[in-house]
Amino acid sequence: MVAPQAAPAKGSEPKGATKMHRRSRSGCFTCRLRRKKCDEGKSQCKACKHLGLKCEYKRPMWWGNNEQRKHQKETIKNIIKRTKLSEKTTQIGTPSAGTPPGLSHSLPTSATYSEATARTRAPSIESAHSPGYDYNPPLSHDYYDFHPHVVSPQYDTNAHYQPFPPTPYEVDIKTERQMYVNDIPTRHDSMVSTFSTYQPPSAHPTLPSFPEDEWINEDIYNTGDMFSGTEEGLDFDFFDFSHGAPQASQQALIQVDDCDRPLLDHFIDNVLRLIFPILEVNQHGSARSEVILPALESNKCYLHCCLSISAIHLKSTRGLQSEQIDSDIVRHRYATIAELCEALKLDTNHLQILEATLGMIFFQCSVGRPDDALPDIPWHQHFQAAISLVRKLELPHALVHDNNARVHPPFNMTLASWIDILGATMLGRSPEFADTYRENNQSGSSSGLCELMGCEDSMMYLISEVACLDALKSSNGINDMQLCQLIGSLGTSLDTTEVPAELLMWPYSSTGAIRPKQLSRNMTSVFRLAARIYLCSLVPNKTKDDPAMQALVDRFTGSLHLIPHGPDGFDRSIVWPLLIAGSESTADSTFRQALASRVASLGEAAECGSFGRMVRLLQEVWRQSDEAIRIGSGQNVHWRDVMQQKGWDFLLI
Repeated sequence: MVAPQAAPAKGSEPKGATKMHRRSRSGCFTCRLRRKKCDEGKSQCKACKHLGLKCEYKRPMWWGNNEQRKHQKETIKNIIKRTKLSEKTTQIGTPSAGTPPGLSHSLPTSATYSEATARTRAPSIESAHSPGYDYNPPLSHDYYDFHPHVVSPQYDTNAHYQPFPPTPYEVDIKTERQMYVNDIPTRHDSMVSTFSTYQPPSAHPTLPSFPEDEWINEDIYNTGDMFSGTEEGLDFDFFDFSHGAPQASQQALIQVDDCDRPLLDHFIDNVLRLIFPILEVNQHGSARSEVILPALESNKCYLHCCLSISAIHLKSTRGLQSEQIDSDIVRHRYATIAELCEALKLDTNHLQILEATLGMIFFQCSVGRPDDALPDIPWHQHFQAAISLVRKLELPHALVHDNNARVHPPFNMTLASWIDILGATMLGRSPEFADTYRENNQSGSSSGLCELMGCEDSMMYLISEVACLDALKSSNGINDMQLCQLIGSLGTSLDTTEVPAELLMWPYSSTGAIRPKQLSRNMTSVFRLAARIYLCSLVPNKTKDDPAMQALVDRFTGSLHLIPHGPDGFDRSIVWPLLIAGSESTADSTFRQALASRVASLGEAAECGSFGRMVRLLQEVWRQSDEAIRIGSGQNVHWRDVMQQKGWDFLLI
């Protein structure tokens, strides 16, 4: 167990401390809205002063509302456009010996200049200072009619640009992140996003540009309907994280004993990326920088939980069979529980307790094997404590709001909702917050489930309704006629969420960059078909070999080809749909071959986490159901009954 350590003296670094980088919150709100670095100058920062913007260090009224924030950003863009056009007009109209040549015909290029270098430009290809300049060129704006106030470069009349046809250009942006532990580089991540633009690539590699031009050029040439890769801007401030808003870079320290340092390093390098793959796609790096690392720094209970998860992952992936690794797992597992009990006794730090409790439940879904035999508390007992904390913090109220007044859903409530809805199907119960989801579905409110896990919120609300109907049927609280009526009603609700088939396509662009919105659309389609199968399984006297049921399973199998597979794919994010569809498949179903193919592509990772447990459960269900068919018993084998027979408390999400 990690002993409490005194706070380090200023200027010193405690032994066993791990350095991380976090982001500061002291920049002006205008720069934060533009996602630009702020020099934090008083009373105005340099960027706002240069661009003629209002520099606001005090939290403005528009900051807490998405619609007002969008309007403010549009206002800022218009101000910058006017400023830039005014500057360029001034440069063209009043040239002097000390003034650079006019830039109205210079090629837009990426920012290659720093504050330390002189702000000068080479003469433009078609500027009046270029040799052989034609003072009477025919103006051609046909291709740029979507911005008639912007003077178009003469790309079509200059032979220098003939190699570039008038078609959109696909641009790749590569983002790289380097993580340091005690000033030593440990983990390196890179991500490629792609978009289309009508701005031609530079034909003059030595032509410099001003860095301030970067945002205005992006606004003029990168309009929303031209995106082909990231499709549209992603809201990096979508969630209300328990550690506050996204922060700029600052050093942070994680207190850990030397004996546990390898476990922490392994968690950061190998486990962290497995936990929130969809959030990582939607908001690259936020799972690490806004959720897990701040919690590791400030929440001792959460730290023990992560170290235990790291030890489980080490044991399962490297085949370690020793008393030491088992001791590490149990030691940190019980240290987590002890810290939780102590905090609950004091009735303080409720957010930290909830954060650690949800971590103990959800992180297990990414690691371990089905045959793990070390003692542990079942996930649903932990979740009862989480439910009490959620109610005490009144988090469900934060999810219920008018869709016109968008709010940031609490991250912990979103994660609890995902566990609640799908976990209820594991137990045959109604979700604890089913009323909240029903109210959200009626008002069209978002709980953040799509951004966190990939399936649209409205679909998850309907799955909650099916789970309620399943619980009602199991408790004999409804007769067959009422049951069939409710099944028909929910089936109609599922029909309203269908999307045209042409909108379902491969989620990677031609350059290999992931398209988050398309991935979410595809995953929602998979969950929708699984929800239909789940709903149809509730029909009285329904059997697996029913043609309608097998037609649904075949449709589900066909939808899987739009979900990337393999180690870098998203099979581990669709465990629940695979379980629901697989449990209704027959021996000659194409689903079983499709699942075997995806298991093979995952390799050893297919044996770990919820995915490995799901495969193990389906194998047992198939064995029993195929045997029942062989002997002609005609008995349906339900996957929950098999889990109960085997004593498996799996959370397959």
